[in-house]
Amino acid sequence: MVNPVEMEQQNDLAEGPLFSPSLQAIPVPGIRRMINASAGMSDVLHLSIGQPDFPTPTHIVDAYVDALRSGQTGYTLDAGLPELLTALKDYYSERYDRQLTEDNFLVTTGATEAMYLALTATAAPGRQFIVTDPAFALYAPLIRMNGGEVKIVPTRAENGHQVDPQEIIDAIGMRTFAIVLNSPNNPTGTVYSRETMEAIVQEAAYRNIYVFADEVYDHLILDDMEFPGVISCTTDLDHVMSISSFSKTYSMAGLRIGWIISSQGAIKKLRRYHMFTTTVANTPAQWAGVAALQGGNECIDDMVAEYRRRRDRVVELIDEAPYLSSYWPQGAFYVFPSLPPHTDASKLALRMLEETGVCVIPGDAFGESCSNAIRISYSNSMDKIEQAFERMIPWLKEQKLGPR
Repeated sequence: MVNPVEMEQQNDLAEGPLFSPSLQAIPVPGIRRMINASAGMSDVLHLSIGQPDFPTPTHIVDAYVDALRSGQTGYTLDAGLPELLTALKDYYSERYDRQLTEDNFLVTTGATEAMYLALTATAAPGRQFIVTDPAFALYAPLIRMNGGEVKIVPTRAENGHQVDPQEIIDAIGMRTFAIVLNSPNNPTGTVYSRETMEAIVQEAAYRNIYVFADEVYDHLILDDMEFPGVISCTTDLDHVMSISSFSKTYSMAGLRIGWIISSQGAIKKLRRYHMFTTTVANTPAQWAGVAALQGGNECIDDMVAEYRRRRDRVVELIDEAPYLSSYWPQGAFYVFPSLPPHTDASKLALRMLEETGVCVIPGDAFGESCSNAIRISYSNSMDKIEQAFERMIPWLKEQKLGPR
């Protein structure tokens, strides 16, 4: 099988001087590499997809269709649909027991644009950003392509990939401008504790450092625990930005509605930048977002209950699989088991796809410290999950990877 990474890198080099050198900071995405490799295959079982497999709740779909039929297809205000801004304000004011205003929110085209705005508006030469590893592949490239420096703080499988707040604090230096956190985490499913979040946020505020918190899985908490959102861990919003979306919570990934919560001053500046990126988010989808926020949490509770059931079974199956070692993920719909040290998970994942038809994502898609891990997504039916492991376990038994 031709290595799709090497092929695409060769194609990039052949393009010549057309594109900005900063584009070289964007790697070939490891997730797309595996999805593309599986595209021409039949009978593939995906433990790779990072989107909910549930249908969008009916009341949200109805609101979207109603908006289309009533002619709600023009531009909204640049900050977002006023009704959605009010719904977000009401929802998060109650959730975090603090008074927010509409001016604390900016509606974006998904959480991806929200993070793009936050990082590219602030990254610059001489500014250092602390990023945990493993992490979603978006953060470091956006920082680097705008001249910023990335300082990696690895997490450890033996600690369930929990962040050690003291390691974050010790990593802060004279050039540190911001800390990027992602909880619940993609790819590990780890939920950071309130003590961890408060320690990092309070130290950052003391040192005049920003905290950018990617919280798109903030409702997918699978254990009986509170989600300590960054907004609830600070007395003011001057040094924090919380980023989330409807994509995971309400199974609305393709509708592309996200938002940033921050100080009124930061939002005002980002609104101007937003006007020169996507201008405004999809209008009918914003009306669907209003319905989502006002429709109660029963649909979320149902999804979380099923994710919890799948999580419990996947952890059992990983324990039965040779060479894989795991931990207890508390949120999202991912687990990130380790293979023996020095195993090249990228090569193994490609061979496993070819030989079994099971698609997972190798750890090097998410950073530098976990090249011997794989991300398993359980946003697939229990039946498909069982079938995938029925193929994986015998195949792994045939491999010679080192100590089991």
